[in-house]
Amino acid sequence: MAQHGQHQVASMKALMLEMKSLQEEPVEGFRITLVDEADLYNWEVAIFGPPNTLYEGGYFKVSSAEIPMDYPYSPPSFRFLTKMWHPNIYENGDVCISILHPPVDDPQSGELPSERWNPTQNVRTILLSVISLLNEPNTFSPANVDSSVMYRKWRDSKGKDREYAEIIRKQVLATKAEADRDGVKVPTTLAEYCVQTKAPAVDEGSDLFYDDYYDDDMEEGEEDCCYDEDDSGTEES
Repeated sequence: MAQHGQHQVASMKALMLEMKSLQEEPVEGFRITLVDEADLYNWEVAIFGPPNTLYEGGYFKVSSAEIPMDYPYSPPSFRFLTKMWHPNIYENGDVCISILHPPVDDPQSGELPSERWNPTQNVRTILLSVISLLNEPNTFSPANVDSSVMYRKWRDSKGKDREYAEIIRKQVLATKAEADRDGVKVPTTLAEYCVQTKAPAVDEGSDLFYDDYYDDDMEEGEEDCCYDEDDSGTEES
């Protein structure tokens, strides 16, 4: 029991640091808040579709990024609330990506243990991996086989086969109403998408953040824009 308590204290400290870092240096293309300021283990995440891709203008909500009590030794869960047609997203919205798989040796999965979750990963690396997956699906081990086949037809035809693109376009248009209800302005240009706007500070009265939980001299790295205009998610004319 004592060890369990120590793990929870360690995970809370890690999450406080991460939330502080994401507020000061947000990941481009994401909106991140806590579902409840008293609960560090339940994050609300929304993804903005990258400009110049099929997903441009989209507002894709994650029902919750639930973080286990023994984080960072176990990975969070990541499930889309918005309906997504993508080779690596299951019909129920669960994201199939190596970084979210527990670090066990499973030869049948086709994944190396080094590709799976490990304690050096964090919420930021998950977010960057998810946006990369949106633009560059893994069609070798798809979660949605039909979507994978359709995506390959679109990609291999250099955009002439429009079936995949049309489904994504309809899903993007359907998200506009959700963004309006949430009062969110979705970035549609590269400049808007990559600008790093300081996220709203957590209520000063919140019990979550204490100076004792982080080091103000923590090294701050600079983030580049997190996607390449010429990636495989770019729509062909």
